[in-house]
Amino acid sequence: MLIAGPDTRVVELRVHGVQGTTPQTLVDAVAAVDVAGDGLGRIVRPADRLRRPAPGPVLQTEGRSTPRVVEGYLWGGMTSGGVAKATWALLFPFSIANVAHWMLPPVPERSLPSHLLGIGLRSLLRVFALLLTALLVAQISVVSLDLLAAQCLRPGTACLTSVPGEVRSFPWFRAFLGLLPIVVVVAVMRRVSHVEWRIERREIADAEQQEKQPSSGLPGAHVATDPDTPALRSLHVVTALAVASLIALGGPLRQLTASGGIGVAVTAAWVASLVLIGLSVLGVLLLDDPTGGAPHRGGRWLRAALSRKPRRVLVVISALLVLTTLGLLEQLPPRVPGADVAVQVVALLMAFVLVLFGLLLVPAALLARGTWRKLPRELRPWAGGWFAAPVLAVAGLLGGGFGAGVALPVRKALGSGLQLPEGYRYITLLWGVAGVLALLSVLAVASFTSAVRWRAFRKGKVWAREASLLHSGRMRDLRAATRAWWWARWERNHGHHMIMVVASVLVLGAVLASLQRLRNVPLASWTDPFSAFGVFVLGMLAVSLLRAVYLAARQPESGRRLGIIADIAQFWPREAHPIVPPCYALKVVPELVTRVQDHLRDPGTRVVLCGHSQGSLLVAVAAARLLEELPAHDRERIGLVTAGSQLQWAYPRAFPAVVPHASLARLAGGLDGRWRALCRGTDPLGGAVMTWRRQVFDGMLLGVGYREDGSEGALAPALRGPTGALVLGGDHWLPDPQRGPFPGRRWRSGVSGHADYTSDPEWDRAVAVAAGLLRVDAPESPALPFARKPETRSRDPLGGS
Repeated sequence: MLIAGPDTRVVELRVHGVQGTTPQTLVDAVAAVDVAGDGLGRIVRPADRLRRPAPGPVLQTEGRSTPRVVEGYLWGGMTSGGVAKATWALLFPFSIANVAHWMLPPVPERSLPSHLLGIGLRSLLRVFALLLTALLVAQISVVSLDLLAAQCLRPGTACLTSVPGEVRSFPWFRAFLGLLPIVVVVAVMRRVSHVEWRIERREIADAEQQEKQPSSGLPGAHVATDPDTPALRSLHVVTALAVASLIALGGPLRQLTASGGIGVAVTAAWVASLVLIGLSVLGVLLLDDPTGGAPHRGGRWLRAALSRKPRRVLVVISALLVLTTLGLLEQLPPRVPGADVAVQVVALLMAFVLVLFGLLLVPAALLARGTWRKLPRELRPWAGGWFAAPVLAVAGLLGGGFGAGVALPVRKALGSGLQLPEGYRYITLLWGVAGVLALLSVLAVASFTSAVRWRAFRKGKVWAREASLLHSGRMRDLRAATRAWWWARWERNHGHHMIMVVASVLVLGAVLASLQRLRNVPLASWTDPFSAFGVFVLGMLAVSLLRAVYLAARQPESGRRLGIIADIAQFWPREAHPIVPPCYALKVVPELVTRVQDHLRDPGTRVVLCGHSQGSLLVAVAAARLLEELPAHDRERIGLVTAGSQLQWAYPRAFPAVVPHASLARLAGGLDGRWRALCRGTDPLGGAVMTWRRQVFDGMLLGVGYREDGSEGALAPALRGPTGALVLGGDHWLPDPQRGPFPGRRWRSGVSGHADYTSDPEWDRAVAVAAGLLRVDAPESPALPFARKPETRSRDPLGGS
């Protein structure tokens, strides 16, 4: 531990979690002012009456008061607020497919089968993502080309009577109106995929773009930009435009028939569309190898073939192909059968790729099992490392469901005489069966959970013995805490099971509907209720997303609430699907690193990075980068505090290759005891980070966890802090409801759960320990006085007084 001098001060740099927050809430002040940043990434401090930066409250350490500066980094503007960012929710299936890439199991070193399986899995992921883009274009074509242009605006129909017959018969009018929405959507997607966050310090951005593979083994070491993303983006745009032309020209299985020169031109355009789609698929497969484009390997030609100029040529050719298609369609036929066929063909290809992906993922997960075999069961990856498969299935089925959910209301709005493709009846059956199964599953899970909980409490089984220690002598708080502990533990332990159930239900419904469609079995009358329920489910899906976008335009606060979806998905860089919002971690982490380095130029300053919820992942990655870049004498002046974190129960288990358990152990060892984790048993989203296998024995809290030297093993019994918190290893277990209130401190009554960790007085103590100014095993300071007298009588089953 560094000895504190007279000039020592502590900078507490806070980072918030999902859904954003206000500057005042982040720094615990009635007013806050910006002191750095560019508007998207804002660094704020408390402000005085003249709106000048004000110092924070002093930090009480052993025998002295240390000046403290409280700063907050606000990144919520990157994912929330405004119509443009809310519209990203419509690309949610793309984001899920991109997240699935980062869920793949790790590739063990010197294992050729694992390496080959990893290449194959990443290739299949990118092909699946390309098919998702094609599915979106095909479903838009159903609405714009078939429903609106071909059927509704056909001369002589009673649909949209405000459009005169002369306009309907005007050459190329209906074809132009049908292709225009597709081109606009493709242009918007291309624009979204070009958005990048500007990093405040350019030298940091340049360092992030270097093509080197970090070997530190710290959390988030592989979270970096993919140099192949621009090429991947162009291939998706080319595919989207080629699919639009292919559908307008008859579909993937059969072209439109015409005589003379027009027939030859239609054939040429139809073949050109198939060639462009085939080249895009081939490019996606080859781009997937992360080392294939390296100069010392055989992939130099690939980088050259997909450099900026060739990419522009491909995009221009695909755009000219759409214009050529428009010129060939002087009058649309009464129906556009290519839209229905394209949707079915793309859906079948997606199902094939998904099945192949799931099959290849099984041996890949088994080969990677050696990296986590020795870990306790509660720390191992979800589904044995196979969790990417159900997530990818959810992405595909949501993508198909959203398109059908939009087409059904549009048909109803235009008129009942219009007909959707025959395949949409089976889509409604899919979602109807899935919806019924989901309701039955929810009822079964709820009934089973309630029965287990009722039986446990009826027999007097204590589910939260830690709560009995934390609330000894406070029976009312113990009763409230025990209920909250039970439900929070259930959500943490079974949240991924619910995702597996949802994926299984959707896949089962898809299999039943697909078998009916492939065998061309007419839907029986008993399926009508399921189809009707499917229409309702799809309509609710589409309306809920569109309503969220509308409210974001009228009420900015709704955009912040919508950001919870984007905040989780947008942490990951564009890898599998390029048409997703930009990764905010590539901006937040470098700017946090730069801010810490700026503060460390003062030799008397110590910086503590504090992250809540999703912010804990950001500060952990930032601390890892600092350990890589800082000299040894500066590393001792940084600390880390995480609160309500998912760094044990979620991220290492869902993303075992990016945030593995070994990387957290390495980070804990590098910080040498200056990583403190605040946790509550009542928090359903956050949990312990530094300890596991906890148990209460003889009135003591025991467990296994990280030691200060980075090793793992049994820890000394937990020590009780002056405000009632139990400190086991690096975890500070907070009593919730809080003990107190304490004079001179902000008070929060009731069960706090995942919110407001800074209100607990243990926060200041954790910051002091992380700053190296206080030791947990030092003689206990006197407890803070209570403003009200605590209860003295208790029926604590563990013997608390």
